[in-house]
Amino acid sequence: MATYKGAKGIVSYDAMETIRNTNEWLGATARAFGSYPAFALMPHPMFKLISAWGRVTERSFSRMVIKPDWNLPPIVSEDGQDHIVYVEPVLKRDFGDLVHFRVARRDPMPRRVLLVAPMSGHYATLLRSTVTSLLPDCEVYVTDWHNARDIPVSAGKFDVEDYTQYLVDFLRHLGPGTNMIAICQPAPLALAATALLAAEDPAHQPRSLILIGGPIDPDAKATEVTDFGHRMTMGELDLMLIQQVGFKYRGAGRMVYPGLAQLSSFIAMNADTHANAFIDQIFAEARGEASDGDRHNRFYDEYLAVMDMTAEFYLSTVQRIFKENQIARNEFAVGGRKVDIKAIRDVAIMTVEGANDDISAPGQCVAALDLCSSVPPERKVQHLEPNAGHYGIFAGKSWRLNIRPLVLDFIDEHLSSEPPARRRRGGSQPADCGRVTPNEEDGKLAI
Repeated sequence: MATYKGAKGIVSYDAMETIRNTNEWLGATARAFGSYPAFALMPHPMFKLISAWGRVTERSFSRMVIKPDWNLPPIVSEDGQDHIVYVEPVLKRDFGDLVHFRVARRDPMPRRVLLVAPMSGHYATLLRSTVTSLLPDCEVYVTDWHNARDIPVSAGKFDVEDYTQYLVDFLRHLGPGTNMIAICQPAPLALAATALLAAEDPAHQPRSLILIGGPIDPDAKATEVTDFGHRMTMGELDLMLIQQVGFKYRGAGRMVYPGLAQLSSFIAMNADTHANAFIDQIFAEARGEASDGDRHNRFYDEYLAVMDMTAEFYLSTVQRIFKENQIARNEFAVGGRKVDIKAIRDVAIMTVEGANDDISAPGQCVAALDLCSSVPPERKVQHLEPNAGHYGIFAGKSWRLNIRPLVLDFIDEHLSSEPPARRRRGGSQPADCGRVTPNEEDGKLAI
């Protein structure tokens, strides 16, 4: 049975890669065919549309197997100088690195931020705009998770407990005074890592913990994601979604939840939005109005770049975070050690939710504040952003105009009692996070 499952998994994985590769080739063929010089003698719009469809199709399917670069712009200092940003791994592990964005010729900033990127099918570079917005005012680190297809089987397993231990190790490496911002999927595990350190090594627990759109209590309000998690049995998920990495990659033989399968579910959740975006882009290409760096290409070059997750991480997330709701019930454990969220006492906690979030609906993330019953009320803040979808609360207009200033102010409030000489405000006056400003949301896509 195991041999059959493995053979079937490899065939399925390679079949998906074959379909992707074929579509990339069809796009390249249509691009070349539609651009053939002889067709210039027949000024029919069909040839321009064929070429445009080919360019969009080839680019889209080729991006699915490419890890994007960070390509961060220089930081402009107060004296007008440009400071180049260097991406430097400071702690390397098999399944993910701790990466520092070092700004050349700049002293370390008093706000030290660990940005915990989601492991939900996309690379950490999905947070590029978030990193860019924080760099002028913070010393930024990020968890750069690796694509499971490129990790040899000999590296062993990686599940939710290993993920949590990685966060503990990263916080210990960064030292006291770190502010942790967890976005979407890692929010419950970031809360667990904080609780572990609060109980075992309080000197290295984060000074503040900001949880953005994460499923702390998935049962607080149902979404398509939570319904899917409860509707499907673990056996069905294992049989239908888990596949074995094919012979093309270093992780050949590793059981994974393929990024291409996850991408299909992402697109299905907003199918009309994606379809219209690609139709508009094809016509823009045909009219000669599209460019390599236009808004569509900037977004989809990142959005279509997907990575595989280890099977044990995906299945343990569904089982323990969604089905058994172990974080919300305070029943989570790591390596046999009980994680008691009530052990968190000295960490300032802020939750951010989007009113229109259809991935982690309002109520799921703010549940963290009640769980942290040992934290004084004056060190707990919640913010509900009106008209904001999932993507907008960490990378869209809502983040830039409203949420980022509130997050920086919240971090400032819990820095050391003596203001650092180089402290800079986040672009807004101190605000009551219960007061919000309506705005237009410019992104409702899921991660």
